[in-house]
Amino acid sequence: MANLEKKQNYTPAIVVMFAMFFMIAFVTNLAGSMGVVVTNQFGASKALSQLGTLANFIAYACMGIPAGLILRRKGYKFTALTAVVVGLVGVAIQFLSGYAESFFVYVLGAFVAGFSMCMLNIVVNPMLNTLGGGGNKGNQLIQWGGSCNSIGGTIAPILVGWLVGGSIENATVAKAAPVMIIAMAIFAIAFVVIRLTAIPEPHMETPEERAARLAGGKEKDPHSALSFRHFVLGAIAIFFYVGIEVGIPNTANVYFSSLPDVGPAITGTMIGAYWFCMLIGRLIGAPVSAKVSSKTMLAVMSSVAIVFLVCAIFIPESVQITLGSKVFPLALGFLVLCGLCTSIMWGAIFNLSVEGLGKYTAAASGIFMTLVCGGGIIPFLQNLLADKIGSMQSYWLIIACLAFLVFYALVGSKNVNKDIKVD
Repeated sequence: MANLEKKQNYTPAIVVMFAMFFMIAFVTNLAGSMGVVVTNQFGASKALSQLGTLANFIAYACMGIPAGLILRRKGYKFTALTAVVVGLVGVAIQFLSGYAESFFVYVLGAFVAGFSMCMLNIVVNPMLNTLGGGGNKGNQLIQWGGSCNSIGGTIAPILVGWLVGGSIENATVAKAAPVMIIAMAIFAIAFVVIRLTAIPEPHMETPEERAARLAGGKEKDPHSALSFRHFVLGAIAIFFYVGIEVGIPNTANVYFSSLPDVGPAITGTMIGAYWFCMLIGRLIGAPVSAKVSSKTMLAVMSSVAIVFLVCAIFIPESVQITLGSKVFPLALGFLVLCGLCTSIMWGAIFNLSVEGLGKYTAAASGIFMTLVCGGGIIPFLQNLLADKIGSMQSYWLIIACLAFLVFYALVGSKNVNKDIKVD
């Protein structure tokens, strides 16, 4: 690893990256969980209930490349601190939307929070991949970070579901306010911790590079991250993947919460179980990823997810399962199990996409984050379909996205541009 001394202890930096992974999922899933609230308080349709998530992820499209430039010129620490401040402001705006009785204010808050999530993602992924040395070890470290991500993702929908209660008629922003207060507190604490933590800057431009850039004397590189086919296809894969990861629970949350025999509390718990399955999958996937290639993991788990979704689509909703004192549709259970599959996809795709990019890694991360907007676009399109053909039938869109991931793992992830200099 260039610029990193092997003897130096980077454990504090790794811990901070893991904490930031937690924040990303908590705040992102807050937007998804609030879909149930806005359908009641603001009378939104299934599609419009996803506007908060859409705004959150569209921010990635706006901020991905600029954030990559900020990372390159100002470094990881500056980017992280800025992201935390922006995130606190975004959640505060969402908090105020309930009292302002304004759907627009809520969407605006989600959009601002999305800028923060994009910047945090730009920091944590290349940093963990670098600290892990790339390859399987880099993927392993991202998987461990993803476990922290899953914890944050698990907590948010459960808290919102139980604060709202057993009936969707009780769903208001004010009811979910404690969750947003917790999110703001997390951001405030994170700012202090990051400010006091030494974070290495392996991809920050050198004073010589900065001087050359400002003088305009640096020869333009004929290549970029987009010169690598496996990266371009990987960016498309991440667009579909984030849409898959978010679309599965968000659509299920809105649909099953509206069923009188299920309701928000039970559905919120099950959606939390989906993210908990992602936690389990990442805890298992982290040690496995050190021995099994990212290509194999992605191909196998994408295929299993397709099987689970087909089962969910074709099993009648009248078929129910009892777990303890709770009764829920078996179809919802299969959707929850998809979390085991989606758990390892992010790390695997990122690892495959940036492998062999060298000096183009930081810029590639910015482009990569731009395509994360799929996490808002795919669920929105899925719920447009849900309004037309039904929520369960809309999962065919997710199956099509998973099919592309299988293709990427087996064919598209091969680096066919090894002739390009990356050092």
